[in-house]
Amino acid sequence: KKFSNLRKLLSNLSPMDAANLIEEFELEDLIILFRLLPKDLAADTFVEMDSDNQEMLINAFTDKELESVVGELYVDDAVDIIEEMPANVVKRILKHTDSETRKSINELLQYPKDSAGSIMTVEYVDLKKNMTVSEAFNRIRKIGVDKETIYTCYVLDKNRKLEGIITAKDLMVSARDVVLENIMETNVISVNTLDDEEVVADKMSKYDFIAIPVVDKENRLVGIITVDDVMDVIEQETTEDFTKMAA
Repeated sequence: KKFSNLRKLLSNLSPMDAANLIEEFELEDLIILFRLLPKDLAADTFVEMDSDNQEMLINAFTDKELESVVGELYVDDAVDIIEEMPANVVKRILKHTDSETRKSINELLQYPKDSAGSIMTVEYVDLKKNMTVSEAFNRIRKIGVDKETIYTCYVLDKNRKLEGIITAKDLMVSARDVVLENIMETNVISVNTLDDEEVVADKMSKYDFIAIPVVDKENRLVGIITVDDVMDVIEQETTEDFTKMAA
């Protein structure tokens, strides 16, 4: 019952370790431990838990708790969770998301299973080529806190076509008045929304990317795939291969 001590101990854990720990307990204690987690850690821990425990927690959450957890999730993580949940749980989750997030979730759910579109996130930093480095930093500070990564930023035209990419390192070593068009990389390697996720994993491994842009047939940027999502794909494919070999 020493909850203040428990909170301190749990706060020092990584999301994966926190998930592994609290999943060892029965539902009643699991809920208590989860509620002791700081807000940001709670959302990240929730993502790492198995779908059965996620469902039990969702059913045990108050509406305010559910809204708080869902509000902290990246859209691609929310999609992964929703795909594992029964219809009544999905309905409750979507009820407690804002309209913009709900729209993004519904868009991702329409892509074929195991496609690039199904594992991408729509939370990325977009810039314009006529921005200066100083203006780019201002935009990153303004919107970057809710994005999956700010290390790689994407330069789009007015129709959201992908014109180039620029890294945080490029920005940091450039003068503040330099225009992005002069320092951005225009030879951009990307994947299509309908490409198989294995193709994405192979391409990211080949080029040692931490993120790769996902475009449609018109070369419009619709999302990005980060290395953590690709690691999940590789793990799934390895498990499938071992299962086939065993059979």
